Amino acid sequence: MSNERLIYLPLGGAGEIGMNAYVYGYGKPGKERLILVDLGVTFPDMDGTPGVDLILPDMTWLKQNADRLDAIFITHAHEDHVGAVPHFYADLKAPIYARPFTANIARAKLEDNGHPAEAVSVVSQWPQQTVAGPFSVGFLPISHSIPESSALVIDSPDGRVIHTGDFKLDKTPIVGEPFDPELWAEVAKPGVKALVCDSTNVFSRHAGRSEVSVGPEIEALVSAANGMVVATTFASNVARVKTLAEAGDRAGRSIVLLGRAMKRMVEAAIETGVLTGFPRVVSPEDAKGIPRENLMLLVTGSQGERRAASAQLARGTYQGFEMKDGDLFLFSSKTIPGNERGVIRIVNAYSEIGVDVVDESSGGHYHVSGHANRPDLETMHDLVKPQMLIPMHGEHRHLREHVKLAASKGLQGVVAVNGMMIDLSGNAPTVAEYIETGRTYLDGTVQIGALDGVVRNRIRMALNGHVIVTVIIDDENEPLGDAWCETMGLAEVGHSRAPLVDVLEEDLSQFLNRANEKTLSDDAKLEEALRRIVRQSTQNEIGKKPEVTVVVSRLS
Repeated sequence: MSNERLIYLPLGGAGEIGMNAYVYGYGKPGKERLILVDLGVTFPDMDGTPGVDLILPDMTWLKQNADRLDAIFITHAHEDHVGAVPHFYADLKAPIYARPFTANIARAKLEDNGHPAEAVSVVSQWPQQTVAGPFSVGFLPISHSIPESSALVIDSPDGRVIHTGDFKLDKTPIVGEPFDPELWAEVAKPGVKALVCDSTNVFSRHAGRSEVSVGPEIEALVSAANGMVVATTFASNVARVKTLAEAGDRAGRSIVLLGRAMKRMVEAAIETGVLTGFPRVVSPEDAKGIPRENLMLLVTGSQGERRAASAQLARGTYQGFEMKDGDLFLFSSKTIPGNERGVIRIVNAYSEIGVDVVDESSGGHYHVSGHANRPDLETMHDLVKPQMLIPMHGEHRHLREHVKLAASKGLQGVVAVNGMMIDLSGNAPTVAEYIETGRTYLDGTVQIGALDGVVRNRIRMALNGHVIVTVIIDDENEPLGDAWCETMGLAEVGHSRAPLVDVLEEDLSQFLNRANEKTLSDDAKLEEALRRIVRQSTQNEIGKKPEVTVVVSRLS
């Protein structure tokens, strides 16, 4: 009996939606040769991660085992699958493989971060396979809401694994390859040990709709509009962007692209040949001379992002464009859970202007999901007939429900969340060990750990305000003058009706005047005492206990 094993280890994307990073390995325990599938990000919010630019998976384990990593394979170009590549390339240094459109996006990200674009190799679709250590990996086309999405056929000495990536069963996707059940049946025919499968829409019980179904609905909406029309969708959904542009073009409107991501995705799709026949686009400058009722703007910001074009238009003007009473704004997208407040803020801002907003509450006429619904997942199970089912890309409730669905069809399954190493070698998946995982933050230009305290302290300051106390101690350990305070994020006047700063400085001065030499000569004791007085006095005055920074200067 072989003492080698086939393992699956999610480091991100299992138990959450976003930040996908999945390790496969084969070999003796602890010495397996490894490949990584996807390396993505998720996005921060002002409540839990204020000021953070991106949230990345904790790759500590893989960094420590980077000498065993033979390759990185990227299934498609969504940020939650490719966005972290430039942030970990220097640590992992493994060759990266992707199909042309995805490679175009990944190379641009590497170059923007000072890494060589040549690190990404372009590969063709199945039946071409790339050898990486003990694995042979092929890109099997599948439809999704971005061009050239691919499942991965991962062949190992212990059998074939199919990693679906994100997918839907769409035979008319407009842009990208249609789902080909005959091809999938052919790939599955030799036998599939494990199907590692998208779980996002496992609770949606109706069959998924095709991308082609939204075109007529959008065209009717745009044709009936009187004022300027603005539409937003995921910039990466090139098929939808094309549908929107064609609807505007057929309605006699000039098309304008606004937002860096929107322009970049369309350019990449045209450069790589996946997008053809896109209507003529006019620049924002040239659009100034066109009557606004003859314009259609395609903008970024479908998730309420504060700096995106849709949010800036809601706040006033953007690149010379301004929304007015009677205009139409279309959200041709679904709001990702967690982004509702940002989207509602924009909707209300447009309402105050008099803009008519159409969104997903209209009954889904203007958007279809890029993920397989429950009946489509069942179709995939029946088509592939795997020995075991490993759900991924979903919150815990999605993974658990997907395992239940698999069990109802006689498939072995396991709920495998981030950090849970699964041994796929036997006849059923088993937990081999647990790896410590989590998340890291890109904060400005540096990566910080979620437990480093930086974001925690930022939240505390946001919640409680901040006071800086400065005191000077002479060479005889006596206060030189009074302490003085600066406050930030706190009410200026409290219950005593005196300025808060005056109250704090008076309380601090009284303490300093009666403090003994033992306290005054010990910076740590002095700082702690001053911090305690400020927090207590502020609590008494305004009901808040602020964060306090104490600066003790000594004259020598």
